Amino acid sequence: MHAQEATTELGLANRRIILGVTGGIAAYKSAELIRRLKDLGADVRAVMTPAAQEFITPLTLQALSGNPVHTTLLDTEAEAAMGHIELARWGDLILVAPASADFLARLAHGHGNDLLSTLCLAARCPLAVAPAMNQAMWAAASNQANMDLLQARGVHVFGPAAGEQACGDIGPGRMLEATELAQCTANLFPHRILTGTRVTITAGPTREAIDPVRYISNHSSGKMGFAIAEAARDAGAQVTLISGPVHLPTPDRVKRIDVISALDMHQASMDALTQTDIFIATAAVADFRVENSHNQKIKKQDNSGPGMTLTLVENPDIVAAVAQHEPKPFTVGFAAETRDVENYARQKIERKNLDMIVANDVSRQDIGFNSDQNAVTVIWKSGQQLMALASKTQIARDLVTLISEHYKNTR
Repeated sequence: MHAQEATTELGLANRRIILGVTGGIAAYKSAELIRRLKDLGADVRAVMTPAAQEFITPLTLQALSGNPVHTTLLDTEAEAAMGHIELARWGDLILVAPASADFLARLAHGHGNDLLSTLCLAARCPLAVAPAMNQAMWAAASNQANMDLLQARGVHVFGPAAGEQACGDIGPGRMLEATELAQCTANLFPHRILTGTRVTITAGPTREAIDPVRYISNHSSGKMGFAIAEAARDAGAQVTLISGPVHLPTPDRVKRIDVISALDMHQASMDALTQTDIFIATAAVADFRVENSHNQKIKKQDNSGPGMTLTLVENPDIVAAVAQHEPKPFTVGFAAETRDVENYARQKIERKNLDMIVANDVSRQDIGFNSDQNAVTVIWKSGQQLMALASKTQIARDLVTLISEHYKNTR
């Protein structure tokens, strides 16, 4: 089975969902809902009203979401004690499930007397509610007027379902089941070209120690790899970024693994392959390492004669090892050359069993290492495409689009 065949369709990959939980017996379903949202790739933070905490504990939702549960309007641990503003900026969607009749009434009339209602007022992201109440309450004229008002304002309403209720009545008012709510949530977001795809990217240089204070390395800044990580994230992918030593901030919503040496990067890459559909090797990995690096700083007087000899041994070829792995991910290499760029790149495709290679001429002064611009030739076995001089951000976006097209043709 190929890695891509095992991929779950992660319709909420990289999405941040704020789950509001209000008071009602259906609050027990919010625990399962968190699991289903996370199954679709979402990062979930729960906000509970005081009444909700009478039905289910914050500790339960914290354990399932992996994030602290928010219950207090004025959080002294939050920045400037304005937790609702921070949360409002964080979320891509607020989903209130269950949404009680009381909360829906307060929401419709703009109340802000607890954390959840204030959060809804402060947020600029979409808002969805999953009503849950007795069938008579659902049918009440005042409740229906509130629902009409919310929908007129653009609030998405999921449900309710009809059936037997906790009180014994039968009729509309039951909260939808967790699986259905999770899918309704995913349907609010547009499908992107790499939605549900897991992408691993290597970036930056590696450092091969001579002694504790000296090392062999290169001029790679990591900028191209980090730009590709951002572009893949924006395309909907779950991104793991394996980075050598660079001075770049971690892109938002990207999992970063820091490494130092080529052996470190090789191990991290191999470990990631069970969760990888596309592997993009932008890192400038040192070809050789010192055979026996010293545990202590080498002093001049430690050497006889005017010079010092270092014995180098070959490092593992990471991208070739990835391309030989079974199941094999769609594997993209990079070729940073100073001459005969296209010829060397085509040789690497064949020799290393790559699906695609991105070649650039690092001898040029206007592109390559440490530059914010690049120009590359993307080569595959049956063709190639030139990407003219542009920002690394734009090159990264164009690369991700091209890689996605070729990847989908292999599925």
